[in-house]
Amino acid sequence: MRLRASLLILSLSLSACDSPAPVEQGETERVELRDSDQRPAMAEASPDTSDAGWTVSEDGQAIRYGNLEQPPLLTLACDVNADPPEFVIIRHALAYPGQSALFPVIGNGINSRFLVNATLADGEWHWEARLPADDPQLEVFSGRRDIIATLPGRGTLEIGGGRIAGEFVEWCQAGGMPEPVESEPAGDSAG
Repeated sequence: MRLRASLLILSLSLSACDSPAPVEQGETERVELRDSDQRPAMAEASPDTSDAGWTVSEDGQAIRYGNLEQPPLLTLACDVNADPPEFVIIRHALAYPGQSALFPVIGNGINSRFLVNATLADGEWHWEARLPADDPQLEVFSGRRDIIATLPGRGTLEIGGGRIAGEFVEWCQAGGMPEPVESEPAGDSAG
């Protein structure tokens, strides 16, 4: 019995040695944080799009959204040579190699989220998503209502409603071919 009591006292004594001294209320303990390789967060302000609009690229394979005589803020492009045709969304904003993000686009009663990756093209790092032209998420561009596109840390684009983006999506889905126009039957002339 004495042996058990001695062992119990000894084990309680040893466990008390391992516990840290309690910190009294009002005292603070300073801890040095190690330097990390992470870049500091650098959020950009949302660009002013009050005078922005869509323009068609020289080759007709893309439309660009932005202010006149300024670099584009958003590009929608179509690779009609891919099988099936591929739709490309480019958000022209600062990106670093290896980064990826979700790019939510809300409009026309639809909420889409596109996975964008940092991509180097024409000497510019930007955010890019590539998806099949028949992807249902592209319906976000198909109506005539306003669109809100937010890239975390790179601001929100407020895109005024219109028909251009929707027509471009339809054109891309058709493989770059215009919709055939049906002629009226010979006997149905209005007179």
